[in-house]
Amino acid sequence: MILVRFFRWVLRIWTEIHEEARAERRPGLDLRPLAVLFTVALSLALQEFIGERTFFHRLFGGTRFAQGHYYQLWILAWWAGWRVVGYVVIPLLVIPFLGIPLRQYHVSPRGFVRHLPLYVLLFALVLPLVYLMAQTQAFQRIYPFYKQANRSAFDLWAWEALYAIQFLALEFFFRGFILVALRPTFGVHAIWVMIVPYCMIHFGKTLAEATGAIFAGIILGTIALRTRSIWGGVAIHVCVALTMDLLCVRKL
Repeated sequence: MILVRFFRWVLRIWTEIHEEARAERRPGLDLRPLAVLFTVALSLALQEFIGERTFFHRLFGGTRFAQGHYYQLWILAWWAGWRVVGYVVIPLLVIPFLGIPLRQYHVSPRGFVRHLPLYVLLFALVLPLVYLMAQTQAFQRIYPFYKQANRSAFDLWAWEALYAIQFLALEFFFRGFILVALRPTFGVHAIWVMIVPYCMIHFGKTLAEATGAIFAGIILGTIALRTRSIWGGVAIHVCVALTMDLLCVRKL
């Protein structure tokens, strides 16, 4: 009975989002989805082939720089930096041509502050699962990405700062740029479009994480469209990632 009520509540939210989007629709053919999805494809391609850690290693692996104490951290700084380029800088170059002011891309913290108890509840619900996953070898092999995070406090927190920055960029891209720009044409269905590339960026991790990204994308996308803020997703992502890293770093 509780699940039925919850599902009806979610359907009501989706219906409200879809109805609100009608007022934002342009008459005739709207080419904004083409611009947005082309930008998404280009951004992800650049990140995959240039922004990956292996590309940085090909550039500098044979130099004296590779012998440095923090070379592995520099590799991850390259990775995080390209997430900022792909998820923030490139979309910012496109946004002026979409006819939607930047302030409308869910960058305001107001909705986050008003719905803070909801985000705390979501984190509390996912925390036991994070703990259980951190006990498995599959997750311990992946996290933390920076395998020298347990070397010193600087190594750990420098890495976590880079990790948090790329989560902020990621949320702006998926729950801000994509959803807001596609909402006038697709309404609530912009969420279903968004979760496809969001799931795909988790390829290469575990099956549990890739499939979990589908449901997380739907939840975070719904919340972002309802609260008009990406900051709840940023907070949850950072808290979950930090918890996972701290649990797994003890196994290194």
